Amino acid sequence: MSELNGVLVVDKPAGWTSFDVLAKLRGVLHTRKLGHSGTLDPMATGVLPVFVGPARKAVDLQTNHDKEYEAVIRLGERTDTGDVTGTVLETAPVTVGETELKAVLPRFLGPQMQLPPMYSAVKVGGVPLYKAARQGKEVERTPRPVVIHELEYLGPCGPNEYRLRILCGKGTYVRVLLEEIGAALGTVATMAALRRTRAGAYTLAGSHTLEEILAAGENVSALLIGLDTVFAHLPALTADAATAGRLANGAPTWRCGHPVGRYRLYGPDGGFLGVGRCDADGALRAEKLFIERG
Repeated sequence: MSELNGVLVVDKPAGWTSFDVLAKLRGVLHTRKLGHSGTLDPMATGVLPVFVGPARKAVDLQTNHDKEYEAVIRLGERTDTGDVTGTVLETAPVTVGETELKAVLPRFLGPQMQLPPMYSAVKVGGVPLYKAARQGKEVERTPRPVVIHELEYLGPCGPNEYRLRILCGKGTYVRVLLEEIGAALGTVATMAALRRTRAGAYTLAGSHTLEEILAAGENVSALLIGLDTVFAHLPALTADAATAGRLANGAPTWRCGHPVGRYRLYGPDGGFLGVGRCDADGALRAEKLFIERG
């Protein structure tokens, strides 16, 4: 099998960490050259983009960090982790229902500040918060800016449980959002379920379960999608052989002939080269290439 290169969109199962998924895929794909974007908690399921081979260089280059979730809020219960996997710290009577819930949701739309939960991978002083939390410590944290683009009520799904659709920006903790919604309703709340339906350009419709990936066997390469999907928002520019050669060697090309801006770069054979920029001086320069030199 030739070296794989692309994005494998995994539908992560419940009970697995994102690292568990990579560990499993290393054996399936016969490579250690893997990376993922958008860590999911073990209880969560859904879209986990895995970058394979040279594509892993693009893990930190995505500009579209918006994510969409379906989450279940449970009113009347608060846990130490912010979800139902934790220890219950408090219960409270629930005197509100879907009418009141729908009424408060608009308050949480738009930019806002959010305090990272103790059970998170955020590092303070170089130490992940969850390690301190497991030792029973409370660490001072700094609120971070997040944005909630859309917040839709989807209906009830159990006693004091309601399903929500959330479209949010980078760094948003759904657990914290649900706790804040509970507080606005005059009670406590925790997260009973979470499923990510979109991460950037990648959707649940284009994802594959681990069972499907294992069943693909030697044909697993057919499940990968092109790395250029990360940069689908950029216009495409096809370079001739001479231009592609200069870019591959780190040299700019002159008289680009295209408007100033960033581009997806393709070679004369249609293969994706990487991302480049046409500057005001007429030069086309490579910003990041995803090809093996030589």
